[in-house]
Amino acid sequence: MIFMSGLLRRSDRPEPLVKCASIRRMNAALDDSALFPPIEPFTSGVLDVGDGHVMYFEQCGNPDGVPVVFLHGGPGSGCVARHRRFFDPARYRIVLFDQRGCGRSTPRGELRYNTAAHLVADIERLRAHLNIGRWLVFGGSWGSSLALAYCAAHKAACSGAILRGVFLTGKRDVEWFFQDMKAQLPDAWARLAARAPKRRQHDLLAWYADCIGGNDRAAALSVVREWMRWEDALTQPGRSVGEVPEPAGDEVQRLIDKYRLQAHYLLRECFLGEKRLLDCAARMHGLPTAILHGRLDLICKPEAAWRVHRTLHGSRLRLVDGAGHSPFDAPMAQALVGATSHFAAHGDFADWGDSVHEGAGA
Repeated sequence: MIFMSGLLRRSDRPEPLVKCASIRRMNAALDDSALFPPIEPFTSGVLDVGDGHVMYFEQCGNPDGVPVVFLHGGPGSGCVARHRRFFDPARYRIVLFDQRGCGRSTPRGELRYNTAAHLVADIERLRAHLNIGRWLVFGGSWGSSLALAYCAAHKAACSGAILRGVFLTGKRDVEWFFQDMKAQLPDAWARLAARAPKRRQHDLLAWYADCIGGNDRAAALSVVREWMRWEDALTQPGRSVGEVPEPAGDEVQRLIDKYRLQAHYLLRECFLGEKRLLDCAARMHGLPTAILHGRLDLICKPEAAWRVHRTLHGSRLRLVDGAGHSPFDAPMAQALVGATSHFAAHGDFADWGDSVHEGAGA
């Protein structure tokens, strides 16, 4: 499942992050005009968060600006340079980090002491390390799940939240991705399922997790590429999907590490689950929150954003026309930049665009 930091698996200079050429062919079609210009960090470092884990972080933009922390998706992905560009560098102090086992954090792919509770504690530890009083929490896909958990646990440390492509982590969400979407993409799903024995096709996540977690590296990479191809199909509805190019060098182990960690979380409802995350949303009452979800999102259900909005009274919800799951779809990128710019100017989302009406039917 993508539940991404940002759909594209690309070389986003020079970070050795979630690299793969599988969607490189799409790069030329992407329009970055809605994003702020590329920037480099003014500082970067690592933080020992305990249990043998060391977390990479970086800061960009204005050191005296509005603090914001970016929570990438996955689980198992990492941050890329493009993620810095959702925020006005003149107004924001932008903090990005790679979660335990991800990207530049070490040991990469480590499953021990790697749960949602550990990640929430890491975020708070990073805030204290950087001497930040309160910050805006920006999370997409799996990052939105983590944002809900963190904001509920440390509401006083948050000035607001922006949630994109909401993922509630429950069994229904995982079944939507691995099973239910066969109704939309029967040919692509048939290829995904064909890798598994018929007796295991009712639970593809468990079968794929077994293969990726096994000792046969070639077999693990083969099923990782099939998982990635399914992701590509869901993020490109209406377009033909080609083969995922063969990775080389360290990229092979990087991809296996990423999807092993992702399976570790998804098999366990990300150590959260739907009911708990909706409870988290309820505890965020009074915290300025903007929720954005693509109407064409086939990875995470738009209904999830609606349910969080209905639970988190006072939140603002925008269902973005023409956008799927990727934060870099042009309509979504424009909407996200609009949300961050509005918060930088006003400190809340009270007058931010048109929101789904609170009184609308469930």
